[in-house]
Amino acid sequence: MMADPLFRVANGAYFVAFIGLAIALVALHERFAPRFGRYGLIAFLVAFAGTMTQGGNMWFDGFAAPWLAEVAPQVFSTLRPTPIQELGALLSYGLMAVGWALYGLATLRARVFPMLAALGMVVAGLVAFRSSFPPYGVPLGLVVAALGAWLIRSDRAESAAAALR
Repeated sequence: MMADPLFRVANGAYFVAFIGLAIALVALHERFAPRFGRYGLIAFLVAFAGTMTQGGNMWFDGFAAPWLAEVAPQVFSTLRPTPIQELGALLSYGLMAVGWALYGLATLRARVFPMLAALGMVVAGLVAFRSSFPPYGVPLGLVVAALGAWLIRSDRAESAAAALR
Protein backbone atom coordinates (compact mmCIF):
# COMPACT_ATOMS: atom_id res chain seq x y z
CA MET A 1 0.00 0.00 0.00
CA MET A 2 2.80 2.45 0.89
CA ALA A 3 4.36 1.98 -2.56
CA ASP A 4 1.10 2.74 -4.40
CA PRO A 5 1.51 6.08 -6.24
CA LEU A 6 -2.15 6.95 -5.64
CA PHE A 7 -1.66 6.44 -1.89
CA ARG A 8 1.37 8.74 -1.96
CA VAL A 9 -0.47 11.46 -3.87
CA ALA A 10 -3.55 11.20 -1.63
CA ASN A 11 -1.49 11.50 1.56
CA GLY A 12 0.53 14.35 0.09
CA ALA A 13 -2.70 16.18 -0.74
CA TYR A 14 -4.08 15.39 2.71
CA PHE A 15 -0.92 16.89 4.23
CA VAL A 16 -1.49 20.08 2.23
CA ALA A 17 -5.11 20.13 3.44
CA PHE A 18 -3.91 20.03 7.06
CA ILE A 19 -1.64 22.99 6.34
CA GLY A 20 -4.69 24.88 5.04
CA LEU A 21 -6.66 23.87 8.12
CA ALA A 22 -3.91 25.18 10.41
CA ILE A 23 -3.76 28.47 8.50
CA ALA A 24 -7.55 28.82 8.67
CA LEU A 25 -7.48 28.17 12.43
CA VAL A 26 -4.84 30.86 12.96
CA ALA A 27 -6.80 33.32 10.81
CA LEU A 28 -10.05 32.62 12.67
CA HIS A 29 -8.37 32.99 16.02
CA GLU A 30 -6.57 36.18 15.07
CA ARG A 31 -9.84 37.72 14.02
CA PHE A 32 -11.82 36.84 17.14
CA ALA A 33 -9.15 36.40 19.85
CA PRO A 34 -10.30 39.39 21.95
CA ARG A 35 -13.77 37.85 22.24
CA PHE A 36 -12.57 34.35 23.16
CA GLY A 37 -10.71 35.03 26.37
CA ARG A 38 -8.48 32.50 28.10
CA TYR A 39 -10.75 29.53 27.31
CA GLY A 40 -10.60 30.35 23.61
CA LEU A 41 -6.83 30.66 23.72
CA ILE A 42 -6.46 27.25 25.34
CA ALA A 43 -8.90 25.73 22.83
CA PHE A 44 -6.97 27.35 19.98
CA LEU A 45 -3.64 25.99 21.24
CA VAL A 46 -4.99 22.46 21.63
CA ALA A 47 -6.66 22.57 18.19
CA PHE A 48 -3.47 23.93 16.63
CA ALA A 49 -1.33 21.23 18.27
CA GLY A 50 -3.77 18.55 17.12
CA THR A 51 -3.84 19.89 13.58
CA MET A 52 -0.06 20.00 13.46
CA THR A 53 0.34 16.45 14.80
CA GLN A 54 -2.21 15.10 12.33
CA GLY A 55 -0.51 17.02 9.54
CA GLY A 56 2.75 15.40 10.66
CA ASN A 57 1.07 11.99 10.44
CA MET A 58 0.00 12.74 6.88
CA TRP A 59 3.48 13.97 5.96
CA PHE A 60 5.01 10.78 7.33
CA ASP A 61 2.44 8.57 5.57
CA GLY A 62 2.80 10.45 2.30
CA PHE A 63 6.56 10.88 2.13
CA ALA A 64 8.55 8.96 4.75
CA ALA A 65 6.57 5.70 4.93
CA PRO A 66 6.71 4.99 1.18
CA TRP A 67 10.48 5.46 1.27
CA LEU A 68 10.74 3.15 4.29
CA ALA A 69 8.59 0.58 2.49
CA GLU A 70 11.16 0.55 -0.32
CA VAL A 71 14.40 0.54 1.67
CA ALA A 72 13.36 -1.25 4.88
CA PRO A 73 10.11 -3.17 4.36
CA GLN A 74 10.72 -5.19 7.52
CA VAL A 75 9.73 -2.05 9.47
CA PHE A 76 6.11 -2.72 8.47
CA SER A 77 6.13 -6.41 9.40
CA THR A 78 6.07 -5.69 13.13
CA LEU A 79 2.85 -7.16 14.46
CA ARG A 80 2.28 -4.67 17.26
CA PRO A 81 3.22 -1.01 17.69
CA THR A 82 5.33 -0.05 20.66
CA PRO A 83 3.69 1.73 23.62
CA ILE A 84 5.32 5.02 22.62
CA GLN A 85 3.84 4.70 19.11
CA GLU A 86 0.42 3.97 20.56
CA LEU A 87 0.71 6.95 22.91
CA GLY A 88 1.82 9.23 20.08
CA ALA A 89 -1.07 8.16 17.87
CA LEU A 90 -3.60 8.54 20.67
CA LEU A 91 -2.26 12.00 21.53
CA SER A 92 -2.40 13.25 17.96
CA TYR A 93 -5.91 11.88 17.37
CA GLY A 94 -7.10 13.10 20.75
CA LEU A 95 -5.59 16.58 20.44
CA MET A 96 -7.19 16.96 17.03
CA ALA A 97 -10.67 15.96 18.21
CA VAL A 98 -10.65 17.63 21.61
CA GLY A 99 -8.99 20.79 20.33
CA TRP A 100 -11.44 21.41 17.52
CA ALA A 101 -14.44 20.49 19.67
CA LEU A 102 -13.22 22.92 22.35
CA TYR A 103 -12.60 25.57 19.72
CA GLY A 104 -16.13 25.08 18.41
CA LEU A 105 -17.40 25.56 21.97
CA ALA A 106 -15.27 28.71 22.26
CA THR A 107 -16.88 30.12 19.11
CA LEU A 108 -20.28 29.22 20.54
CA ARG A 109 -19.51 30.96 23.85
CA ALA A 110 -18.17 34.07 22.12
CA ARG A 111 -21.11 34.11 19.68
CA VAL A 112 -18.88 34.86 16.73
CA PHE A 113 -20.58 32.42 14.34
CA PRO A 114 -24.15 31.29 13.78
CA MET A 115 -25.09 28.67 16.38
CA LEU A 116 -25.46 25.83 13.86
CA ALA A 117 -22.04 26.54 12.41
CA ALA A 118 -20.43 26.54 15.86
CA LEU A 119 -22.21 23.30 16.77
CA GLY A 120 -21.12 21.88 13.42
CA MET A 121 -17.53 22.66 14.35
CA VAL A 122 -17.94 20.84 17.68
CA VAL A 123 -19.38 17.73 16.00
CA ALA A 124 -16.92 17.82 13.09
CA GLY A 125 -14.09 18.23 15.59
CA LEU A 126 -15.16 15.08 17.41
CA VAL A 127 -15.47 13.20 14.11
CA ALA A 128 -11.93 14.38 13.30
CA PHE A 129 -10.63 11.94 15.92
CA ARG A 130 -10.23 9.63 12.93
CA SER A 131 -9.13 12.40 10.56
CA SER A 132 -6.07 10.52 9.38
CA PHE A 133 -8.46 8.14 7.62
CA PRO A 134 -10.59 9.59 4.83
CA PRO A 135 -13.38 10.72 4.93
CA TYR A 136 -13.33 11.60 8.65
CA GLY A 137 -11.46 14.87 8.14
CA VAL A 138 -13.89 16.06 5.46
CA PRO A 139 -16.65 17.34 7.81
CA LEU A 140 -14.22 19.64 9.61
CA GLY A 141 -12.82 20.92 6.33
CA LEU A 142 -16.33 21.63 5.07
CA VAL A 143 -17.33 23.46 8.27
CA VAL A 144 -14.20 25.62 8.19
CA ALA A 145 -14.70 26.35 4.47
CA ALA A 146 -18.35 27.28 5.11
CA LEU A 147 -17.31 29.59 7.94
CA GLY A 148 -14.76 31.22 5.64
CA ALA A 149 -17.46 31.82 3.03
CA TRP A 150 -19.81 33.17 5.70
CA LEU A 151 -17.11 35.57 6.94
CA ILE A 152 -16.41 36.82 3.41
CA ARG A 153 -20.13 37.46 2.81
CA SER A 154 -20.46 39.16 6.22
CA ASP A 155 -17.50 41.42 5.48
CA ARG A 156 -18.93 42.38 2.09
CA ALA A 157 -22.33 43.12 3.61
CA GLU A 158 -20.69 45.27 6.31
CA SER A 159 -18.64 47.14 3.69
CA ALA A 160 -21.73 47.76 1.57
CA ALA A 161 -23.69 49.02 4.60
CA ALA A 162 -20.80 51.30 5.59
CA ALA A 163 -20.60 52.68 2.05
CA LEU A 164 -24.33 53.53 2.14
CA ARG A 165 -23.92 55.46 5.38
